[in-house]
Amino acid sequence: MKFFFTLLTAIIFMALTVPVYAHFQMIYSPNSVPKTKKLNLKIIFTHPFEAGHTMDIGKDEKGNIHPSIAFGAMHKKKKTDLLKELKPITFTSLTNSGKAYEVNVRLKGMGDHIFYFVPAPYYEDSKDFYIQQCAKIIFNVAGAPTDWSVPVGDPLPVEIVPLDKPYALWVGNVFRGRVTCGGKPVPNAKIRVEYMNHDIKGNAFVEKAKVEAPHAAMIAQIIKADGNGIFTYGIPKAGWWGFAALGVSGKLKHNGKKLRQDAIIWIQSLEMK
Repeated sequence: MKFFFTLLTAIIFMALTVPVYAHFQMIYSPNSVPKTKKLNLKIIFTHPFEAGHTMDIGKDEKGNIHPSIAFGAMHKKKKTDLLKELKPITFTSLTNSGKAYEVNVRLKGMGDHIFYFVPAPYYEDSKDFYIQQCAKIIFNVAGAPTDWSVPVGDPLPVEIVPLDKPYALWVGNVFRGRVTCGGKPVPNAKIRVEYMNHDIKGNAFVEKAKVEAPHAAMIAQIIKADGNGIFTYGIPKAGWWGFAALGVSGKLKHNGKKLRQDAIIWIQSLEMK
């Protein structure tokens, strides 16, 4: 009986401490200010701090994979539809493999290039609801700022609009963003912050971690926006950081189940040397 009680306590403790919801839709390339205009982007739905479980993008409750809804680029306020350019790949984490995408793009012209992605909703079987993470990332050519702070808008139903250049941040700077839904600020939004703790080589995470979390709460940190939807985060380490504003579209349904829409943005910070 004592053994059973100890085992039950351990299971409950694990359930409370393991970050079940630390899913992050990634759009990845190594450098936010690349040395070449030719980029290979990886589009992965995963757990970047732990290099953990990778989900099949667009999987429903029956295990069927649905095509993504939107993928494109915005440069000087002009949007280019790149959805048909996505190529399916299998991405490998430290624990499994999942269905992902990659795409080869060319950055035409100086300035900011905003890439955005809207997947089909993903069924989270552990909680019996759907998740749709609408993500974006910004690359810059030649250091000339253009539209890094301009909202993408349609086709992103929810969005984080940066208030600081997301590719020009030293370690120790702060990053600020505004959470929006349908172009309007979302007051008091909850934002999950996660560090990409494992590099990517080919179509897989490398095993070596950059840092070790002292406890589970540090894997995915939680902050809150103010009444105007604005949040601020101090950046402690160089690398890629993901910000996920959770469930900011209100109550939605998909296939008769709850749908949670999250707004994602990725930023990169650098060491001052």
